[in-house]
Amino acid sequence: MEKSHWTFLGAVTVIFLTTGCSFAPDYTRPKQPVPLKFENAQSQGASIAGIGWRDFFREAELQRLIDQALAHNRDIRIAAARVEEARANWRIEGAPLYPQLDAVGTGTRGRTLFTLPGAGLSPVDTRQISAQLSASWEIDFWGRLRNLRDAARWQYLASEESRRAVATDLVAQVANGYLLEREYQEREALAQRSIETREDSLRIMRRRYEVGSGSRLDMAQAQILLAQARTTLQSLQQDRAVNRNALALLVGRSVEIGPGSLRLTEERQDFALPPGLPSDLLVNRPDIVAAEYQLLAANANIGAARAAFLPNISLTGAYGTMSDELDGLFSDGSEVWSFTPTLSVPLFNAGRLQGNLEGARARRDRAVAEYERTIQVAFRDVSDAMVRRRQLRRQVDTTRELLEAQRERARLAQLRFDSGRSAYLEVLDAQRDLFNAEQTLVQLRRAEIASVVALYSALGGGFAAVPDATIEQTQATGEEQQ
Repeated sequence: MEKSHWTFLGAVTVIFLTTGCSFAPDYTRPKQPVPLKFENAQSQGASIAGIGWRDFFREAELQRLIDQALAHNRDIRIAAARVEEARANWRIEGAPLYPQLDAVGTGTRGRTLFTLPGAGLSPVDTRQISAQLSASWEIDFWGRLRNLRDAARWQYLASEESRRAVATDLVAQVANGYLLEREYQEREALAQRSIETREDSLRIMRRRYEVGSGSRLDMAQAQILLAQARTTLQSLQQDRAVNRNALALLVGRSVEIGPGSLRLTEERQDFALPPGLPSDLLVNRPDIVAAEYQLLAANANIGAARAAFLPNISLTGAYGTMSDELDGLFSDGSEVWSFTPTLSVPLFNAGRLQGNLEGARARRDRAVAEYERTIQVAFRDVSDAMVRRRQLRRQVDTTRELLEAQRERARLAQLRFDSGRSAYLEVLDAQRDLFNAEQTLVQLRRAEIASVVALYSALGGGFAAVPDATIEQTQATGEEQQ
C-alpha cells in the first residue's frame, strides 16, 4: 500500500509539471488608428500626464475640495466596489487550479429487511460512522483554467484603471466647478460695481430732470442701464447657486468656498504643457489602459473556449476510517481509501462548444474595435483641448485690447455728455458695451484655464500612470498573487 501511495504521488507530480499548454492566441497590441503626432504640438519635454494633481492645482481651497471629492464622491465608491468585486472574482477563477480538500464526517443508522432461509423477512439494524479527507483536482493540461483565471485578472486590472479614470474625470470636474465659482465671484463683483455706478448716474439724471436741465429720456435711459446690470447680477447669482449644487454633488457634501485670490481678469498664469506623442496616451489614459486589459481578457477567454474541446482529466481521492461504533472509528483495520481518475471527452453537445468559441472570438473582435475607438476618442480630446487653449489665448488677448478701448470710449463719451456735446444715449451705449466686455473677458479667461485643465485630463494626468510593462509583468507574476 505504501508503494502504491508513492506511485500515485509521483504520477500526480509528473502530471502537474507537464501542464503548461495554453490555446490563447498570442497577443499583439493593435496599431494606433491615429496620426503619429499631434498637430502643432510641442515635441520636447515630458507629458503633463506625469504631474500629480496636487502639483498641478496649487490653490489650497481647490486641493481641499478635490480631497473631499476623492473621499466622499459616490461614483468613486461605486468604482472601488467594482474593483473589489473583480478582485474576488479573480480569486474565485484561480481556485480550481489547485486541489480542493474537504473533511467529511458521516453517520448513518437504519433498518434493512433481509430474507433468511426458513425465517422469511427479518429486520436488521445497521449503523455506520466514517471520517474522511477527500481531495479533487482537475488537471489543467490545456490551460482552460489558467486562461479563465487570466481573464479574471485582466478584468480586475481593467476595473482598477476604470476607477482611475473616474478619479481623473472627477478631479477635472471639481477643478472646473471651482473655476466657475471664481468666475461668478468676479463677474458678480463687476456687476455690483456697475450697479453702484449706474445708481449714481440715475440720481444725477433724476436731479437734472427735476431742475429742468435734463430730459425725461435721459433719466429713462439711466433707469434702463441700471435695470440691465441688476438683471445680469440676478442671473449670475442663480447660475452660481446651481454651480454650488453641482459641486456639492461632486464632493459628496455641502461646500463652502470663501473669496479667493484668483483674479481671472488681472492675473495670467502660463502653463508649459508639452502634450508628448499619441503613444503616450496608451500608458497615461486610464480608459485606454482599461480597454486594453479588456482586450487581453477577451483573448484569454478564446484560449479557454478552445481548451474546452479537448479531454478533461480530473483526480478524486479519499482517505479515512469507518466503523459500526464510534469508539472503534480510529481502531486498527478501520482505514478506507479510494482513488478515482476520470477522463471526460466531449463527443456531442449540439454545437455548444463551437458556439462558445465563436462568441469568444466575436467578443475579442469587439474589444479590439472598442480599444481602437477609445484611442481615437482620446486623440480627439487632446486635439480639441489644444485647439481651444490656443484659440482662447488669442481671444483673451483680443478682448483685453477691446476692453481698454471700451474704457477709453466710455470716458470720452462721459466727457462729451458733461460738456453738452452729445446726448446721453452715447454714454449709455458706451457703458453697456464696457460692461459686456468686462464680463466677456472674465468668461474667456476662465475658459482658457479650463482648456488647460481639459488638456491635463485628456492626457490622463492627475494620478500615476500604469507602466507599459504591467501587461508582461502581470502575466509572469499572476500565479504568485493567487
